[in-house]
Amino acid sequence: MEIDRHPLAYLLHLNGWSAPHYLTLLDAAHRHLGYGPITKSERKRVTRWTRCGVTPEMRAQKAMAFLHGIPEEEVTARPWPEWLKLACIRERRLLDATWDPQTTIDLLDRVASTGGPMDRRGFLVVTGIAPVLAGAAGAEPATARPLGRRIGRQAPALFDKALAILRRQDDQLGSGQVHTSARAQLRLITSALKNNAYSDETGRQLHAAAAEAARICGWTAYDSGHHALAEEYYLAALRAAASSNDPVVTANTLAFWAIMRYSTGDPRGAADLVTDALGRARSIGSLRMTAMLHARLARAHAHAGDNRASARAQNAALDAYDRARDRSPQEDPDCVYWVNLGELHMLAGSCALNLGRPKEALIQFTAAPAPQRAADAYQEDDFPRGAAIYLAREAEARISLDDLDSAVETAHRAVEHMGGVTSARGTSTLDDLRAKLAVRKEVPLVRDFLEHTA
Repeated sequence: MEIDRHPLAYLLHLNGWSAPHYLTLLDAAHRHLGYGPITKSERKRVTRWTRCGVTPEMRAQKAMAFLHGIPEEEVTARPWPEWLKLACIRERRLLDATWDPQTTIDLLDRVASTGGPMDRRGFLVVTGIAPVLAGAAGAEPATARPLGRRIGRQAPALFDKALAILRRQDDQLGSGQVHTSARAQLRLITSALKNNAYSDETGRQLHAAAAEAARICGWTAYDSGHHALAEEYYLAALRAAASSNDPVVTANTLAFWAIMRYSTGDPRGAADLVTDALGRARSIGSLRMTAMLHARLARAHAHAGDNRASARAQNAALDAYDRARDRSPQEDPDCVYWVNLGELHMLAGSCALNLGRPKEALIQFTAAPAPQRAADAYQEDDFPRGAAIYLAREAEARISLDDLDSAVETAHRAVEHMGGVTSARGTSTLDDLRAKLAVRKEVPLVRDFLEHTA
């Protein structure tokens, strides 16, 4: 839809304004600024701005900025229509508010209460990652709360168990079914933060649990195709993680946020997020998490088209994982339970595909299921959505290599894994694969597959 592509179209849709009515409002702002009347005779003016690539004259842009409450300096600092996206942000306080525990609790309460249903449209909230990371670095840690019924360590421990289950339910069932449960957990944790008394340590553990609940909300919103909503949750998650002073939950939040950023056109921002997370890796002491973070950095560099940087990060990921093999998985944080050698191969294959190297991608994808140790193998049945996406990418690599027989066979496997899993991201990946196969629909087995999956 057009409202997803142009911020002005989104604003008209959001406020229920017609193009003539918007020009009337803009005319008033234009006059207020001393620019005189704005011509309304050309009824298609707004359409030309939103659909035809026409840039409004600077005085009209400044009138828009005044109308939508955006500082005039933003108009000259950002190109049209990038600056107008600032008017589309629903939760401005997520960006502007101070990074202290009470503000974090207030914002968690806000996003937990108003974060659904997942039917809102908009634009990514953050236009630059650096200010957010600076805010997190200077955040005040959570402190004790003296008022209310006192709770101890058992409460955050119970939340941690519930969140571990949610992570695995998302693997099996998909984001569409898990998002509601994650929001319920976030509301419950936020209520405990607001209404109970606790020590410094318990307060920080509760903030860490809130961060992970918000992170799961962000991930499931992203996987369901609601990127602006996901970013609101990721911002709230990072605030709670910063207040918790917990490097594990902070690094995990940054890593998952990076997935969305490099997948939605901001690989540089994604790399900044993961680089910040890697700076925390030494204090965490988990080689499995370090391997995961390097693999995410490789994905960001691949999306940016930087082959050398991606290869360096992939090598660092494999090196860290190789050193992690001598350790028990119980020594690692639970949030990296899914990281093994097979997963790293899948991510490396995805990097190669992004970089236009299908032959290398295929080597990585086919290496993933059959390592020497069972614990290192990629378990397709345990991660049906992930398996479907990786298989679709493998099929894409085979199409590029003109191996249609194997491509269709792999595509069938991908479709089978998506059965019963709700994931807009997975469905979109399969739709893209079908579109690539449709180019060769004159081939009988391709035509049969397309008809079978229509």
